[in-house]
Amino acid sequence: MTKEVGPISAAGQSLTEELKMNRQMGSHFHSPVIAAIALVSMLAGAPSARGQQTAASPTASSTEKPYLVEWVYKVKWGYADEFWQLFKKYQIATLNREKELGYVTSYTVYRPGLHTGEDSRWEYRIVITYNNISSSGHGSEVEKQLFPDRATMKREENRRWELTEAHYDLPIHTIDPNGDGSE
Repeated sequence: MTKEVGPISAAGQSLTEELKMNRQMGSHFHSPVIAAIALVSMLAGAPSARGQQTAASPTASSTEKPYLVEWVYKVKWGYADEFWQLFKKYQIATLNREKELGYVTSYTVYRPGLHTGEDSRWEYRIVITYNNISSSGHGSEVEKQLFPDRATMKREENRRWELTEAHYDLPIHTIDPNGDGSE
């Protein structure tokens, strides 16, 4: 399994590593879960994204559309609680601040309800709706404002990554279910 070291960032992982992770997570399981999470997010947690689908014109720029990203974490057995406390301290606090600043429209955290096989196991999925694609690039600056003790944050975030067996960030695109399958 791939393990990303460092802050949450799609840029920190090569496309090859993401594709390998997706194959290892099981494509037969992956696609329906992503579709279900996107649907739940649109219906329950992202009213602006739902409104955008009906209000957007075909000529609307992708920089104007809401930008959805899913973070997925597979944590070492027995360490989910410790991982969550560290994740909540830094990542949830950062997402909350990004929401206050208008960068994030909404986010939803998911935990599985049942056990799965090891190849498709995950502990946390976070679906984030950013105001637009450019709004997704403010996490580092917000973290610097929220956590001035960079040494402590780095040490605790490194511990969180030690507990992480696998991680990936996945942009999610909303499509018209009655359309041709494109955005």
